[in-house]
Amino acid sequence: MAEAFARHRQPWKQDEIQKLHTLAKKGMGLKAIAKALTRTEESVKDKAKEDGLNIAKLR
Repeated sequence: MAEAFARHRQPWKQDEIQKLHTLAKKGMGLKAIAKALTRTEESVKDKAKEDGLNIAKLR
């Protein structure tokens, strides 16, 4: 269970930011992007908002 927090409060690396931009532009949902980046949904949402990206709202 401790492994779930292994990335807690880690700074974003440039390659992760580029991947976030790419996945967001492809129209992927928040949950899928978070899983692909091994980040929490909250972290991904905050970074996307900071960078001015729109994350697709999938139903």
